[in-house]
Formats: sequence, structure tokens, C-alpha cells
Amino acid sequence: MTAGSTTDQRTDGRRRGSTGTRARSSAPPRGPQINRAVTLNQLLFGSAVLALVISLQWFSPERLTSPVVFVGVVLAFVASGVSLLVPWNRLDKRWIALLPIADMLVIFFLRLGVPEVGLGVLWALPVIWLATYFGLPGTISSIVLLLAGSWGVLLLRAEPIDLPSMTLLVLLPLALTFVAASTYLSARRDKAQRVLMRKQSALLADALRSANQHERLLVEVLNTVTFGVARFDRDGQITLINRAHKAMHLRSGGTADHPVMDVVYQSDRVTPFREADRPFARAQRGQSFDGVLIWTGEPDEERHAYLVTARRLYDGDGAFDGTILVSGEVTSELKAIAARDDLISSVSHELRTPLTSILGYLDLVIERDDLPDDARAWLGIVERNSTRLLDLVSEILTSSSHASKPLEISPVPMDMGEVVLQSAESLLPRAAERSITVDTSAVENSLAVADPFRMRQVVDNILSNAIKYNQEQGSVMVTLRRDGDRLLLVVADSGIGISADEVPQLFDNFFRSHAVRNTGVHGSGLGMGIAREIVRKHGGELSVESTLGEGTTVTIDIPTKAGV
Repeated sequence: MTAGSTTDQRTDGRRRGSTGTRARSSAPPRGPQINRAVTLNQLLFGSAVLALVISLQWFSPERLTSPVVFVGVVLAFVASGVSLLVPWNRLDKRWIALLPIADMLVIFFLRLGVPEVGLGVLWALPVIWLATYFGLPGTISSIVLLLAGSWGVLLLRAEPIDLPSMTLLVLLPLALTFVAASTYLSARRDKAQRVLMRKQSALLADALRSANQHERLLVEVLNTVTFGVARFDRDGQITLINRAHKAMHLRSGGTADHPVMDVVYQSDRVTPFREADRPFARAQRGQSFDGVLIWTGEPDEERHAYLVTARRLYDGDGAFDGTILVSGEVTSELKAIAARDDLISSVSHELRTPLTSILGYLDLVIERDDLPDDARAWLGIVERNSTRLLDLVSEILTSSSHASKPLEISPVPMDMGEVVLQSAESLLPRAAERSITVDTSAVENSLAVADPFRMRQVVDNILSNAIKYNQEQGSVMVTLRRDGDRLLLVVADSGIGISADEVPQLFDNFFRSHAVRNTGVHGSGLGMGIAREIVRKHGGELSVESTLGEGTTVTIDIPTKAGV
């Protein structure tokens, strides 16, 4: 497990590290970025001037001797050198504007010296530069300087204004004005997008940090708990195993690289699981299950018991996204239960023998003719309490035998209605003592394949409870009917009832409700658990509905061919 989780953590670390590297590379420091951008813009303009110089040298070298052209070329090269040497990131941003303004002066001088070449197109470079870097003020300034330079060339050369000159003086400034405006708007949109992207990047970084923090917290929590947790992806591959799960596998003979228990037995400690039926394999296949008890280790070795549960996981779209497996060791608990049952069984056996002897001698004494009447009454009380104590011991022994070995049934063809009627008849004297009416008129003869002894045990328990916990002059309504291929036995009483939150505890050993504990009615709290186990062995179910102070209804639903 730890190998798997360690691998995940290392992978997360690499992922976090690569994310940080990408963030730094996509957003370089501000200083070098400004220096690089200024240098590239200026060198682009300097390259255009250099191309002009080479062209003049080839076609008209005498033009290079013109002072105006010479000043313009020198100024262009000086500006290019300055862009390379000055650390613009350390200066105020407004100092950068000197470079495009110097470039506009270069264009002004070159147009004065070489008017026929058509250098007006070069105005676009400083115009775009100013509009991009300085927003609306830079856009307006570039347009004003453009108009001043165009008209200044015309005035200084004292040439007549004709159609070609009007094209240079009007159309070119208009076109470059459009370029400046478009550049300004594009720069503004780009700036807004960059701001938005920076905010989104910050939000994403915060979300990533939060996710990593939650992941680390989850890993620490899972490594702190004492029960094992393993997660499988949709392909059945392990993505997470906590320390407790690894420790369980190591105790059971597994290894860190092979977190699968090789020797696994079912709850009886004898029957091995098939490879495909093991909880680990079922979870890998995406199955869900609850409370599967397994034993690990050979019978002659140290053995461990685990209770295993699996749940399917789903993503945000409701698609299957893997399985989570939770296992907890219950070896100590099962050993404690076994020790308790052994103690109860031993004590019950020791009590049963003297109680049987006491009851035998009581019968002999009560049958004597010379026994005084008051002594006979006292001995009757002793006999009744001894009988009740013997019944309690018998129930405890029955419960202990069920806990130590699986309950067995022997189904045969039988009449369930006859079993119910015989049970009710045997309990009529007890009901008559408290004037309780037992109505069996709705009991039908119903054939079934079941264990008659066990079913009589169930019916005796249900009916005796209905009488024992009933009101004086109460009633018990017994109904038995066939519903398709199933039999429904319903026993409804008008007794003291129990609260709704206590109903699920009725089947726990030695449980007695709060309402019963406040009365003088005695009981062991074992019968309902045994009865439900017998019914389930027959493939049926026993359910209870009760209202405090109004009564209880017990329903037994079994198939007509139970146990077949």
C-alpha cells in the first residue's frame, strides 16, 4: 500500500513541480520582458533604415552625402544602440517614448533628403509602437507627430501642392490614423484579456493549492485511521492504499508490492474463498457488498479476521469511477464473543443439572398427601421460579450452540397451519391466567416444505411473547394464509408495545426494551434473534411493527418450498 501511496505522492510532487515551472516560464520577470520588447521594436526600425542605406549606396550613393540623410541615419543607429544598452526596466516607462519619437525624426530627415523613395510608410512603425505602449495619449501623440512631420516636409521643401502630394499629406495620415486607432483598440483588448487571464491564473493556482492541500489532508487522515482503505479506478487498478491496509496485508502474509491476501477463508474458518469471490477481487471488478467476514492464515498459523465492505464511486456525470474498499480487523472482537459464549455455555450446563434435580425433588414433595396447604403454595412458587430459571438456561444454551456452529434445518413436507394451531393450544392455559383471548380462526391449512421442529420453535416464541407482553384481558390475533408461493403468518397483539427506535434492537442477544424492564415480566432477550435466524434459514424474513402502548405485529414470510 505505502508503495502505491508513496508513488502517488511522488507523482503529485512532480505534477506540482512541473506546474510551477510552467507558471514561471509563461510569465517571465517584468524587467527582461520590457528590455527585450523595446530592443526588438527599435532593431526592426533600424533594419529598415539599414536596408534604405544599402539601397542608396547601390543606386544613388551621392544621396548619402546629404547632411539631412546623414543625420537621419546616424540618429537611427544611435537609437538602436541606446535600445540595446539602456536597462529600460529600471527607468520610468515614459522614457521609452523617446525611441519612437526619435524614429519619427529619422523618418522626417530621410523624407527631406530622399523625397522620391516614398518613406512615409515607415511612419507605421513608431505609430504602432506609441499606440501599443502608451494607450490613448500615445495614439493621439503619434497622429499629431505624423501630421506635423508630413506637412513639415512639404513646407520645408517649398514644393507646390498637387495631387500626388495631397495623397501623401491626406491619405497616408488617414490610413496611419486608422492603424493607430486599431492598434490602440487591439492593445486595450489584449490588456483586458491579460488581466482576465492573470485573474483566472491566480484563481486556478489557488484552486490547485487548495486541491493539493485537501489531498494531503485526506492522505494524512487515511493514514491515521485504524481501518484499511483501498481505492480502485474504473479499470481495477489500485490508486490509493493507506497504512492500515498495508499493515493488515503484511500481518496476513502479503507484501508491500503485492497487497492481496493469498490465503482467505470464509466465516466458518474452513471453507476457502474462490479466487473470483474474494472481496479484493470483487472490489476490483466494481462490485458493492457489505460486511463480508473473512479469515486469513492457515488453520495451524496465527489467524486474523476482517470485515470488508466495498462501494462503487461515481463522477460528476454519474458515470462509474472506481471502487472504495474498507476493511477492519475484528479478530479480538470475535475471540471475545467466542470466549463469552463458552463461558455462558459452561455456566448454563453447570446450572442445568442441579435445577433439574431441584425440580424432580419438588415434584416428589408436592405430590405428598401429608403436605400442609400453605407449604404446598410456597413450594408451588419455588417450582414456578425454578421452571422459569430452567427455561432461561435452556434458551441460553440454545443461543450458545447457534453461535458456536451454524444453525441447521431439515425441511420436510408439513402442514404449517397444524404447527400454528398446536402451538396456540399449548399456550392457552397461560393466556387464560390473564384472560387473554387467542383468536386462530384465520389460520388456514397450508402445506410447505420446512423444518417442523424449528418452525414450532419460532411460532412458540412469537405466541408466548404476544401473551407474555400483553395487557390483562387483551387479545392475540393469529393469521396464516398463502400468498402465491409464499406463506404469511401474522401475529398481532394488544400488548404494551415498544418504541420505534427499539424495534431494530429486538434481535440483539439479551436485549429487553425499556417498557419491559419497567414491568415484572421476565425474559432472556434471546428468543427473537433465534427465531429470525431460523426464518432466514428457510429463505424467509421476520419483521416487527410496534407502537408503544398499543401493541405489536410480527410478520413471518417464508416460501412454501423453504430450504429446497
